[in-house]
Amino acid sequence: MADRHNRDLDRKPAPLPDPLKSKTVDSHAHLELIHNSEADSPLIKQVLADAAAVGIDRVVQVGYSAEQSIWSVKCAESFVGQVLAAVALHPNEAPVVDDLQKDLQVIRDLASHPRVRAIGESGLDFFRTPPELRDKQKYSFKEHIKIAKQHNKALVIHDRDSHREVLDTLQEEGAPLNSIFHCYSGDVAMAKECIANNYILSFAGTVTFKNAQQLRDALVLVPIEQLLVETDSPFLAPMPNRGALNTPAQIPNTLRVMADLRGVSADYLAGAISENAERIFGKF
Repeated sequence: MADRHNRDLDRKPAPLPDPLKSKTVDSHAHLELIHNSEADSPLIKQVLADAAAVGIDRVVQVGYSAEQSIWSVKCAESFVGQVLAAVALHPNEAPVVDDLQKDLQVIRDLASHPRVRAIGESGLDFFRTPPELRDKQKYSFKEHIKIAKQHNKALVIHDRDSHREVLDTLQEEGAPLNSIFHCYSGDVAMAKECIANNYILSFAGTVTFKNAQQLRDALVLVPIEQLLVETDSPFLAPMPNRGALNTPAQIPNTLRVMADLRGVSADYLAGAISENAERIFGKF
């Protein structure tokens, strides 16, 4: 994550899109990676103000390490009504931390905080994690599943090049009530399996990319009540600004593509996703 952070900070922010008429939620952002600042800083406040100006008035701030999960909680405390927190050890972080048990305990302790509404992002990533570290990664994922169920919180899943293993682990461990595939990257067959298991699929700017037809094919199958939208800021800025620094304000560009693909209005989709987010995460 640190290498990606450094690369993305060199990018210019994408221009603000036309506002949505209906307010909605960015269900997955890393605000601390947009600006390397304090959780309550004016820089973060401005990112949230830019998002609100185009109709994105709520954001789920997602942790990826013990330290950044603490930051996420502080951010959610600082911006009540706008930000909720998810806390976890990212699957690429968990296998390489100095003391996995110590860091997992930080996540367990944070899980009961009233501003924490999800455990994530956790999961499996066989793209960046070599085979010799994957057992540790799988152990961390299973522990996060347990934490989510113990605290009745949503689970935010990172899944990269590990679709079958993630699905099998959820079946073996028993998935939490609200299990969210963040930045969904599977195909139609996987989407059908997720839908049958009542998992929630969250689509990011990747669905707007020219080479992402399998994502668009999957998107149209998802029942409206199992659908979310996200930025994964500061990564994956949607078209027409691919390659720019991504922020929650870019949700309208992704959502309008999603609405067109599904044959509904952007206002309808924004409202439905807003209702889904409040059902899954609770009031902001």
